[in-house]
Amino acid sequence: MKVQVNSIRAGNVIEYNGKLWVASKVQHISPGKGGAFVAIEAKALREGNKLQERFRSGETIERVHIDERECTYLFKDENGFTFMDKETFEQLVVGADVLDEDQSRWLQDGMEVTVSLYEGTPVGAELPKTVVLAVTEADAVVKGQTASSSYKPAIVEGGIRVMVPPHIGVGTRLVINTEEGTYMERAKD
Repeated sequence: MKVQVNSIRAGNVIEYNGKLWVASKVQHISPGKGGAFVAIEAKALREGNKLQERFRSGETIERVHIDERECTYLFKDENGFTFMDKETFEQLVVGADVLDEDQSRWLQDGMEVTVSLYEGTPVGAELPKTVVLAVTEADAVVKGQTASSSYKPAIVEGGIRVMVPPHIGVGTRLVINTEEGTYMERAKD
């Protein structure tokens, strides 16, 4: 179906130059001089090569219909990441080429994930916008840093490095934004 290029989001499958592409990064850019445009980074569905393209705002592009299934993450093995369809209880294996390292590092056992399928083949997965993880390592608070809004590095479950406010210590549960990998707030639990 033809849609305005402004409505394309990361994870959407588009048809461009006779190939199917999964949009991985979409930026809406409004320069001070000239017309606004949308920059799209995408990965070819079948071949895996990458595309960086700019479209003028208001242009139309073909968005391909894909099936989305609510799934639960089970485990990772040499074949990829295994999910269970919540309706049919069928297991779906999503390859490491589909779920990149930026996304896969946030996966937790039992996590609810939306898996996108095109003609029965997994082409993408949409993780929750946030995850709650506990801090496993954090630098000690340095006195005198409270006046400025400085952040310090901390390691959360899974070995992921996140910049956090100085008052955060080991064991603190944090809400982390999975798209940007940034600290949002302390978990309220």
